Amino acid sequence: MTQKKKKIAPACASCSHDMPNKICMYSTGSSHKGCPTLSRKKTLAQANREYENAEAGRFARQASIQEASCYANRHERPYIMQPTKTRIVEICEFANRMGYKRLGLVFCVGLKSEAAAVERILKKNDFDVVSVCCKAGRTSKDILGIEDRDKIFQGTDEAMCNPIFQAMVVNEEKTELNVLLGLCVGHDSLFLKHAQAYTTVLAVKDRVTGHNPLAAIYLQDSYYKKLVAAPIKTN
Repeated sequence: MTQKKKKIAPACASCSHDMPNKICMYSTGSSHKGCPTLSRKKTLAQANREYENAEAGRFARQASIQEASCYANRHERPYIMQPTKTRIVEICEFANRMGYKRLGLVFCVGLKSEAAAVERILKKNDFDVVSVCCKAGRTSKDILGIEDRDKIFQGTDEAMCNPIFQAMVVNEEKTELNVLLGLCVGHDSLFLKHAQAYTTVLAVKDRVTGHNPLAAIYLQDSYYKKLVAAPIKTN
């Protein structure tokens, strides 16, 4: 009996071809081992059919228009990319393109100052903002079976982050687009799993780098060499 050939898992991050020479960018480009552009044609066709859905198609179309609008002087030849817009500007513009007015601002209480600033910007741009912090509801970590040694403030009845509650609140408020600001790893995943409206990320949490997680990636060959020197252990 002939054994079914096992599919090679996509490994786009390991692709050694530069941008002008990628098959996913140009038809004359080259591919990497496991390239999904070539190996997953049936899945690609299925995915592309999803854009025939009016909602998904409109959302994707406006996202592509927004992407291009972030670069100036695109008519110049030869063209050199000239980015012009910050993430917060993009969010405001994209929400306007979609006709969204009611936005959910879902944030970590540790970024309350940043959340206040973001809320002010959104309101100044005529959005109706529903904001919910991670500790809303003051649910005890005891319901998760957290031991005292695993609390931040040991010896207290510590309130847990409650991303499912945050999601349910913005769902009840019928937000049209949610903006995620600084939720913890795992908590952000739970919110994304339970939110009904589309969600975009303004910033993610990184307690060490001032919420700039790419700083550690950029420094992996110097100050953060420990990231690749040995497997990261959970403590």
